[in-house]
Amino acid sequence: MIDFSLTDDQLQMMEAVDRYLSHRLPPSEVLRRDATHTPPYDLLPELGDLGILGIPFNPEHGGLGENWMTLALVQERMARHAYFAASIVSRVVAFGGMSLMTYGSEEQRAKYLPELIGGRALFALALSEPQAGSDATGITTRAERVDGGWHIIGRKTWISDADRATHLVLPARTEKGATGSRGVSVFLVPRHSAGINMTTLNKVGNHCMPSYDVGLDDVFVSDDAMLGTEGDGFKHILSTLHFSRSSMAAAATGCAQSVVEMALAHAKERIQFGKPLFANQVIRHRLADMQMRVDQSRLSVYHLAWMLSEGMDCKRQAAQAKIIATETLQFVTDHGMQILASAGYSMDSPMQRIWRDARLYSYGEGSNEIQRELVSREL
Repeated sequence: MIDFSLTDDQLQMMEAVDRYLSHRLPPSEVLRRDATHTPPYDLLPELGDLGILGIPFNPEHGGLGENWMTLALVQERMARHAYFAASIVSRVVAFGGMSLMTYGSEEQRAKYLPELIGGRALFALALSEPQAGSDATGITTRAERVDGGWHIIGRKTWISDADRATHLVLPARTEKGATGSRGVSVFLVPRHSAGINMTTLNKVGNHCMPSYDVGLDDVFVSDDAMLGTEGDGFKHILSTLHFSRSSMAAAATGCAQSVVEMALAHAKERIQFGKPLFANQVIRHRLADMQMRVDQSRLSVYHLAWMLSEGMDCKRQAAQAKIIATETLQFVTDHGMQILASAGYSMDSPMQRIWRDARLYSYGEGSNEIQRELVSREL
């Protein structure tokens, strides 16, 4: 039986999140960080102290040993304050921690998990390439075996956090002549390895999550830098994305709820033709549609989190939740902009920021077209 009632521990954690982010990321600070392109890296040690980065990990590695539902609840609540705060938790947990837990060695877990959980390390997923976006099987970056390790040659692009990461989780071809999903292995590449060069990419939104073009010119990594089994890299990366999509869905849902509340407050306060906007049926029904979409998104996120907590196979549900949540966020921001009109179009409004940011999520970490294909295969 599925039970979405919250435990006392979960309620206390969400209250702690509210207190912390109300203090550290009030609306004025979120606006400042967006305007100045300031990422939340300074929050990572504090999030580590709060235990948020260790929610789904075993206490033996410094984690809290909580289930995935707790993580989804926390990320949803964080995104109501600032999506970028929930997002960096997602990247630490999914790109870093879950990659280690799913296919890393015990030695790698013991070495890196406590650093990630404590907010002292950050892994960046270096998957996309100029000709390999939605088609992740098209990667051409290669790793050639040399004495004591590998030389990595190639180029990655649109890699979030790459410059400030301690390591890149980087798939490359290790089997000469292999194509598609075959012959790919994953490496944990130290950021400051010789031969890595980076260029910052300018973006429409998500200014608190910098992205980079990454060149790899004979970058040497030792044999123990390989994550998982040689040749199984594509399967490994899919498992990483499986967890990151569930986190993205939770964050998108929380952010969407904040948009509905923002639009509702404006509709009740804004007077036109002698009455509040909310007195007009067309506005009330638009807000009703927005809230219904958010509630549907929340249910898909909670169902997925429950399945993950139970250890169930949920590839279809992860793809579905990602689609529903990201398209819900785009739906409510579009309608929210219409309700706020010029008030939302001002660069001082959080509505325009969320509107710009939301456009990324329906194709980031696997386009929704690809997600629909994954769903269809699981029917």
